[in-house]
Amino acid sequence: MNKEFSRYGILFVVSAPSGAGKSTLCDALRQTSDFVYSVSCTTRPPRAGEIDGDDYHFLSEAEFAARANAGEFLEHANVHGKYYGTLRDPILRNLHKGVDVLIDIDTQGAAAIRAFDDAFVRQALADVFIMPPDLEELRRRLTKRGTETAEQIEVRLVTAAREMELWREYRYTIISRSVEEDLLKFRHIMGAERYLSGRMILT
Repeated sequence: MNKEFSRYGILFVVSAPSGAGKSTLCDALRQTSDFVYSVSCTTRPPRAGEIDGDDYHFLSEAEFAARANAGEFLEHANVHGKYYGTLRDPILRNLHKGVDVLIDIDTQGAAAIRAFDDAFVRQALADVFIMPPDLEELRRRLTKRGTETAEQIEVRLVTAAREMELWREYRYTIISRSVEEDLLKFRHIMGAERYLSGRMILT
């Protein structure tokens, strides 16, 4: 009887300071069939052009609290006064089916997933930090984005400086240059993770 190799899905977690290029990278990755993209829940209001269920699941604070109390989140956190969370069940279903999952998440959320009490989730994890070249380049990108006031940008830069110190906690770090270069580096990481002997199952 011939045996075959298979594997469980990989949980690709991507974090970066605001404006470092994380969303642009993840948007490019979402255009492929390589992953199921995990749509996070949030209590912040939608930005112009954002679609409920595609960009985020937009919830009221009461709805979010009810889901958190019911244990529906893999992780959840308060960021800049708004709540964000990752639904657990869709991720677990895909990982068990051998489907890779992509999560765009902040450093608090990534730390919570690393410490999650399910060993299956921790073993599935491949976390990647997108590091801006420096804070001045990050300031330039945030200003160019045009979605925050000068005061909000300063708050984000203070947060970014703190988050950038956490890069060593991630399995991989990509120094962000251009969308094309970041995407190529991420694809190298994907390839390496998919061929890890420890992820293979012989059936």
